Amino acid sequence: MSRDQAVPTDQQGATVSATDSMIETEQHRPEESGPDPRRWAALAVVVLAALLDGLDATVVTVVLPVIQRDVGADFAAAQWTLAGYAFAFALLLITGGRLGDIYGMRRVFLAGVAGFTAASLLCAVAWSAETLVLGRFAQGATAALMVPQVVAVIVTMFPRERWPVAFGILGGVLSVGTVGGPLLGGLLTEANLFGLGWRAIFLMNLPLCLAALVAAARLLPERRADSPTRVDGTGVLLLSLAAGALMFPLVQGRELGWPIWLLALLVLSVPLFGLFAVSQRRRQARDDSALVPPRLFRSRSFRLGLVATFLVFTGVGSLFLVLTYHLQFGLGWSPLRTALATAAWPLGIAATFQIAWRKGAGRERHLVGVGASIMAAGALTMLLLVDTLGADLELAHVAAAGFVLGCGMGLVSPVLTALVLGEVPPADTGAGSGVVNAVIQFGSAAGVALLGTLYFALVEAGRESFPELTSTALWYNVAAFVATAAMSRLLAGPSPAETPVT
Repeated sequence: MSRDQAVPTDQQGATVSATDSMIETEQHRPEESGPDPRRWAALAVVVLAALLDGLDATVVTVVLPVIQRDVGADFAAAQWTLAGYAFAFALLLITGGRLGDIYGMRRVFLAGVAGFTAASLLCAVAWSAETLVLGRFAQGATAALMVPQVVAVIVTMFPRERWPVAFGILGGVLSVGTVGGPLLGGLLTEANLFGLGWRAIFLMNLPLCLAALVAAARLLPERRADSPTRVDGTGVLLLSLAAGALMFPLVQGRELGWPIWLLALLVLSVPLFGLFAVSQRRRQARDDSALVPPRLFRSRSFRLGLVATFLVFTGVGSLFLVLTYHLQFGLGWSPLRTALATAAWPLGIAATFQIAWRKGAGRERHLVGVGASIMAAGALTMLLLVDTLGADLELAHVAAAGFVLGCGMGLVSPVLTALVLGEVPPADTGAGSGVVNAVIQFGSAAGVALLGTLYFALVEAGRESFPELTSTALWYNVAAFVATAAMSRLLAGPSPAETPVT
């Protein structure tokens, strides 16, 4: 499962960081006559959009094998169907928040929902693998426009003392999306409503999106930041080119036989990332509007923390892709049975989430280390169960290992961003949080690309049985979580006064 398996705080952190300038504006806004009477209705509208984002980020996870067979997709297209959403979301997340600051949260929210509606329709009627992948990229890009406005609504329409209640509602809804995405995907595909099969998972978005459009047009005020940060268009373009030059060969290389031009593209990603770094330094020096402020990387803890964050989410993003194909291709499970087995993962997160959320201040490094170690134990348990039980693997076995994995993630997720930002000055925590959350999305997408490529290459070679193939691939996940636990000891946790809002 992809990015939203980080559960409420990571998604919430992404939207908070993307609208950091809006929060600062609110802090300096003169007191108004009273709270906006439309605030709860407006919250319901934007939370509905956040729910759609949460569902659609994960809804295809357990039905990918069915989709692949139906549209005649190769394994690379299946990877893009899952990773494309997170990839596009990551590239445009910070920009989406800044566009809301500049043009107004209602206008950008409406544009995002309208685009998400069109993208969902394109996915639903996809007549080829290429069309579906295009629709998934469009969904991620338009979600990056609408999701940051959720927190903008909270911080501008609610008095500060009501923020915890509003964020609590948002967190609860995102939890529902995390659990409900795979389950809903499996259920709708199995039900085959009106003969639609998996297409129903995208068609269900249309009435909800249309309702959100109508309600948002009536209920959302048109507010923008007093001094918004300019959009770094050059930075977005260079980062997109660099990340695309890296991701495209990783996903397509095996399918295309690794031609010279594809290897050259992979090498080209290095100077493109270099150009991006140069552009960020120049942009920051000129008007302090860099997409990724270079001064953040002065902190050793921030640099290492980004690596640890990337590692743990490559493991999260790829594990359930491999497991889904093992259960359905290797063992012949249905999408619904697969979804029920993997639902233990978010239940595990819920079991330990409050421990980290309530007791995490000052213990961030310890919690991330313990949590990542538990995740490594869960992945190793899954590996051993797959390898030793073979065709006798049962739903309870997968659920038990998934629950352990979730318990570890529940300790990591609420405090990870705060730990990475431990040495970042308070004035830069908003920008830093945006970078961390973009890395989370990139990590999920890269994990699908990297491990998916390895796994599908082994599958197509066919020299080993599915249990052997899957257990071999899962060693990467064990290693990624062990490395994260080890790196957590090198990071500096924040003081209570510097802990960022997430």
